[in-house]
Amino acid sequence: MIFKLNVRGAILVAAAITGLVTLATPARADRCDDSAKELANQVDGLKVNFRAGNIVYLTHPSAKELSVGCRGDKYSIELYAKGDRKPKPEFFALVGSMAAIVFTVTKDDTTTGATRCLKRMGLLRGDKVVMRYRRLNMECTRTKTDASIAITRGKDE
Repeated sequence: MIFKLNVRGAILVAAAITGLVTLATPARADRCDDSAKELANQVDGLKVNFRAGNIVYLTHPSAKELSVGCRGDKYSIELYAKGDRKPKPEFFALVGSMAAIVFTVTKDDTTTGATRCLKRMGLLRGDKVVMRYRRLNMECTRTKTDASIAITRGKDE
């Protein structure tokens, strides 16, 4: 038996299968990219810097470091901000407005939670404070020159 190969037909079948596979998988934007773009559009002075892994780094004049991270081991999304050791009201407002957009909670609640967390650090409670406010996990730490806050929401919430 001699088999004849129809090259043109094989190429057409392969192209059709490839086309169906690419149409079957929808193109989805990443949650981090969506959150970062939404933050940049709604917060004045905020700019998207770059993306590394599953973290999007942002810049703003009121903060030293800003980032939005996605898909950690214990959280679905994380907001990280670092500022001066004694943060100014602009920093509290920035963190509150960013957290309100990312976690879809009211701005008053997120600003209050971030302010409480950052102001609790001191002589009595130490340089690391972990608290929960309005279903958000907040972890505040400070060094001799900086204070930072990491706001996360668990995967099961």
